[in-house]
Amino acid sequence: MNVQAIYNSKILKKGLEFAARKNALFVASASLVMSTVARPVAIMATPDTDIENKRYACAKSIASSAAGYLIMLAASLPVSKAIENINKKPSKYLSENTRQFLKTGEKSLSKSKRFAFATQLFDLGLGFIIAVPKSLMTCALIPPLMSKMFTGKQKKQKEKNISFTGVYDKGAEKLSKGIGKLINTNFVKKMSKKYCNTNFEQHIMSLTDAVATGAFISFVSKDNKIEQDRKKALMYNAGISTGLCIAGGYGLNSILKKPTERFIENFRKANKNSPKLEEYIKGIRIAKPALILGSIYYILIPLISTFVSDKLDKKQF
Repeated sequence: MNVQAIYNSKILKKGLEFAARKNALFVASASLVMSTVARPVAIMATPDTDIENKRYACAKSIASSAAGYLIMLAASLPVSKAIENINKKPSKYLSENTRQFLKTGEKSLSKSKRFAFATQLFDLGLGFIIAVPKSLMTCALIPPLMSKMFTGKQKKQKEKNISFTGVYDKGAEKLSKGIGKLINTNFVKKMSKKYCNTNFEQHIMSLTDAVATGAFISFVSKDNKIEQDRKKALMYNAGISTGLCIAGGYGLNSILKKPTERFIENFRKANKNSPKLEEYIKGIRIAKPALILGSIYYILIPLISTFVSDKLDKKQF
């Protein structure tokens, strides 16, 4: 395949544009795809493991992705729209002082790392805010999913098209003003200066995973609808998966740092005349940790965590 064609791929650019404009929803979408297909396959393929524990792990994976995507879809659309408004007309929402501070010598705000950090703080931070509600919903979905997936009790449901048109548009202007006021504060400006050159995207995704897993374990321990003798394996599985995912994610990110920068450099050269170049670059920086963490969490780790949690539950270690 022609390498140059990859840098000019319309599919790639659309994906990067989506990642740049809707950070949190992109992460949720990537998780949805991998957790409903790749992870259940990996879990069910785990050797020498109790079949019922594997079924619970599969139900947890699907429930988590469904809960995360539905909540994120509802919450992220207005926030993404608000941030898009700020990106298009920063002078309308940000003070002159803030714009100059975030610009830091760049020709435009779109090229500023400080500005990118300030906007991503709210978009990616949304995932952190909904981590606990997502875990609660995940826990609640496991019993009905177990019933439908593994006992044959299924109900046909008519597909419903839910239109969000106009729902987030009405509040987007107010959100834009509210987020703009927060970005104008010294606190956010200082944070953007201090952390704009860090691996912020991966840090907040990892923190979100840790909080969500802790909340999930707490909810499972108190849930009366989940079989008592399956709880420990389910909780062990969640904790081991998240721990290995975060550790492996940082390790793999370090290994891929130079190849990613080379890819960005070549992508810049191939698209130097594109008016959306900086948006694409922002998308790359969002997509990288999301796909790294997703690949580890949903494909590689399930085999390990399902096997180990099963043995810990049976006290075979």
